[in-house]
Amino acid sequence: MNRQSIKIKIKSIYRDLSKKESIIADYILKNPKTVSRMTINQISSTLGFADSTVFQFTKKLGYKGFRDFRNDLLTEEFDPEISVHEKIKKEDSPLVMAQKVFESTITSLQNTFSLLELEKLEKATNIILKSSKLSFFGVGGSNVVCYDAYHKFLRSPIPCNFSIDYHIQLMNASLLTKDDCAFIITHTGLTKETKNLAEIIKNKGAKLIVLTSYPLSDLAKIADLVFVSVSEETGYRSESLASRIAQLAIIDSLFAIIMFNDEKKTAARLRQIRGVITPTKDEVN
Repeated sequence: MNRQSIKIKIKSIYRDLSKKESIIADYILKNPKTVSRMTINQISSTLGFADSTVFQFTKKLGYKGFRDFRNDLLTEEFDPEISVHEKIKKEDSPLVMAQKVFESTITSLQNTFSLLELEKLEKATNIILKSSKLSFFGVGGSNVVCYDAYHKFLRSPIPCNFSIDYHIQLMNASLLTKDDCAFIITHTGLTKETKNLAEIIKNKGAKLIVLTSYPLSDLAKIADLVFVSVSEETGYRSESLASRIAQLAIIDSLFAIIMFNDEKKTAARLRQIRGVITPTKDEVN
């Protein structure tokens, strides 16, 4: 695991933790240095839980056991007293406000990158390249990210589609086959419309890739592959808005990987598109 990944992983699954697991998570986040020097028995005794409860919590974070979890915690530079996202204050100058926005965005990108895995990127690339059609689905704020993804992947050799209208998305989902790939973008994984789309996609047998901030959501659990975007709610934007930049970066990464897979096909596709776009622009004198 990468630096600060324990904190990131806890945050990404926090909403889906049980009451006891939430207490363990809070204790670790508030006392990381202390916990890194405690045995599993000491932690369970302090919190009044069974050793097995603490053990299962570390398993949920992706560790084989408590020892691996503690070893990683020992090596992390973990300071919970330092806020990752500085809050914008009314008395801040416009330049300071802009600085805090940029710092918040940079941190979201760094944290999201720390969760990216080579195996997942390779698997996603393989699924997309073998697909007869790539379809993007998302509602609300995620709709904007989907449109950006569609705009990019139109330049790829892979046939793709997307519609802003939810009813058209339903129709597109109903026409998918086992040879197609569906890409759902959702921050929470809780939106009814998105869950409905996922059920239709799975019933059609298409491959499902999900990009979300909550990898333990019911929607994520039925996906063939899940990418996690990390963000923090701030004083000037919600967590869902903050996750947008990280989601765009993941999409951009997949797009770059796909485009470099077959440079001859990519070049031909780009020439075809540029051929119709170039005449729409004024010539530079």
